[in-house]
Amino acid sequence: MSAPTPAELTDLPLRIAEWARALGFSDAGVATLSLDEDLSHLRDWLAQGRHAGMTFMQRDPEMRADPTRLRPDTVSVISARMPYRPDAADAWAALRDSSRAYISRYALGRDYHRVVRNRLLKLGQRIEQAVAPHGYRVLCDSAPALEKALARNAGLGWIGKHTLLLDAEAGSWFFLGEIYTDLPLPTDRVRRAADRCGRCSACINVCPTQAIVAPHQLDARRCISYLTIEHRGSIPEALRPLIGNRIFGCDDCQLVCPWNRHAQASREADFAPRHGLDRATLLDLFAWTEAEWLSRTEGMALRRAGYAGWLRNIAVALGNAPTDAAVRSALMTRRDDTDPVVREHVDWALRRHSTQARDG
Repeated sequence: MSAPTPAELTDLPLRIAEWARALGFSDAGVATLSLDEDLSHLRDWLAQGRHAGMTFMQRDPEMRADPTRLRPDTVSVISARMPYRPDAADAWAALRDSSRAYISRYALGRDYHRVVRNRLLKLGQRIEQAVAPHGYRVLCDSAPALEKALARNAGLGWIGKHTLLLDAEAGSWFFLGEIYTDLPLPTDRVRRAADRCGRCSACINVCPTQAIVAPHQLDARRCISYLTIEHRGSIPEALRPLIGNRIFGCDDCQLVCPWNRHAQASREADFAPRHGLDRATLLDLFAWTEAEWLSRTEGMALRRAGYAGWLRNIAVALGNAPTDAAVRSALMTRRDDTDPVVREHVDWALRRHSTQARDG
């Protein structure tokens, strides 16, 4: 197949968006590669220590802002977004019920990395079939890249005050992925979406731990998603009561965002809740053995926390639950756990209930 003509390249972004939608993405665009301001923002964030224990963020930040450093010969980046909001039990109802376990909506189904990457590979193949063979690499939160900035540059939305990408029609309930390609795709028609957050500060105000320290400024050291997923070791005691019953991630800033009123539930079967996790109780999940946990979380993002992290997080949530015999009994079963971090958080939870029983 011969190289694409200039006319074919001119029309290609629109065709790519059509092919992307046929593969389950809600939209796709070609990003401009100007990321200097975003790199500066990243450097400031790192300098203030707001990346917490995510030391991988410190490694070669310049690579994130220069696609050619990540994949030589890259001249264009295709950014795509895939909606994931599942048809699940009401999130606010789950958060209000302290006996239930709250799991971030994105993690209730299959691991999104696999789904998005597989669809991006099919999109890359579709481009090859229609236009020409080309060198490319697909990414989905799998390599150093400024994904939200690239999606913004591709016209897929604006970066909201909660630091997530927002679209006026899709809200923020979507995953992002990219194709780094050596096809010289035009970007002259790209129009950045205007920032439409305005004076709204709902996401800042609702954050349980006040991790959004200013508009577009997130401190991971206080973020429940970081603490329950990426963080290894002990969760700061001062933050534990604020975590409530959130055992994996936190969606509050998305749940309260006015733009998410327009977001539709995903039709992607892979993102549907598994094992009734959108309705599960803390006591049921705390009783899972490691073998059960490994079996039931196979192919899911929940694996990221590890089994010890899973138990640690549920122990915190049980410590925040009202005192009753069943909760205390469940905690006692883990008091001699082999993991010292789990034991520490179980003891903290038991002390909380002892204090409640004494004061009640």
